[in-house]
Amino acid sequence: MNLATAQHLLTYLRQQQEPMIDLLHRLAALESPSTDPAAQQPVFDLLAAELADLDYRVQRASGQLTGGVLYSRPRARVHGLASQLLIGHCDTVWPHGTLATMPLSREGERLAGPGVFDMKGGLVIGLYALRALAALNLQPALTPLLLVNSDEEIGSPESTRHIGRLAQAASRVFVLEPGFGPEGHLKTARKGVLRFDVTVQGRSSHAGLAPQEGISAILELSHVVQQLHALNDWPAGISVNVGQISGGTRPNVVAHEAQAVVDVRVPTVVAAERISAAILGIQPTLPGAVVQIERISASLPLEATPRNQRLWQQAQDAGRLLGQELEAVAVGGASDGNTTSQFTATLDGLGPVGDGAHATHEHVLVDRLPERAALLALLLLAEP
Repeated sequence: MNLATAQHLLTYLRQQQEPMIDLLHRLAALESPSTDPAAQQPVFDLLAAELADLDYRVQRASGQLTGGVLYSRPRARVHGLASQLLIGHCDTVWPHGTLATMPLSREGERLAGPGVFDMKGGLVIGLYALRALAALNLQPALTPLLLVNSDEEIGSPESTRHIGRLAQAASRVFVLEPGFGPEGHLKTARKGVLRFDVTVQGRSSHAGLAPQEGISAILELSHVVQQLHALNDWPAGISVNVGQISGGTRPNVVAHEAQAVVDVRVPTVVAAERISAAILGIQPTLPGAVVQIERISASLPLEATPRNQRLWQQAQDAGRLLGQELEAVAVGGASDGNTTSQFTATLDGLGPVGDGAHATHEHVLVDRLPERAALLALLLLAEP
């Protein structure tokens, strides 16, 4: 990385601002809710066409319950050169028909609409970073690979195995999720997310004729909920939330079964192991009641490890060459960067600057798109 290259990239990408906006508009006009696998395919088609124009080979892997993944690499690659991975997702939280009430609109420096910020803007940034390197005949330090999944907003249930496999083979990963806050801070730490299912078995009886013969699963679940709540340690960054409960059959029947779903956020792998052991070790309070707890998913934390911090330092250096003073933040939500960080150096939040993820005011700042693409291009050039 040097100043002349940085300025060359920035100049080129500023000239590409309107094409970048046009591509983002076309991507966002294709509604792609996570829950509709077929809706992901037109987005993949558009991305595949853009990648083919860059002389990238595109492969797709179908999902069983999701839209699958798109994987791309250069047709011409240097033999023996290690890889670096770009990751993004094309699914959104918005259902079909959202564009009718929340249409794409551009007012001044803002392009607003469902999915533009989280995270189709990041896909545009990734594509144009690659386009800039090709147009200026700049050779990346490592072979750039791109993976786009279609199930990130529902926890990447099917794509995680693809992501983990590629991350294990990559020297570093750049995650194209949006930047944080009005300045687009990069994300160098993310909490881990653990999910638990709780099932309580009791014994039913008539609530009026023989209440003493029953064992209330709902009452037992209330004891479990209190034990779970007691595990909260907010100053340490640990939160335990019982977000859903259900149980019983009728008001006049002592409930024989009750369930709960628990969301846990943790800052470190050590904390994840400790809190998991505590939750799985919860025992019933009522004689005869049975409590079963299962950890159904785990996205381990993206921590500020030495290798991740080194990547962040390279981003700071690249930012200064572009006249940007970047800052880093730790956030509570998870991304696919949580997965890749378990295997290799990961930097998150390299996507657009804007606001309103999952909200009706979702938008990107279009004049920041070129500088984010230039930042990413410089990082792709950086020596590992």
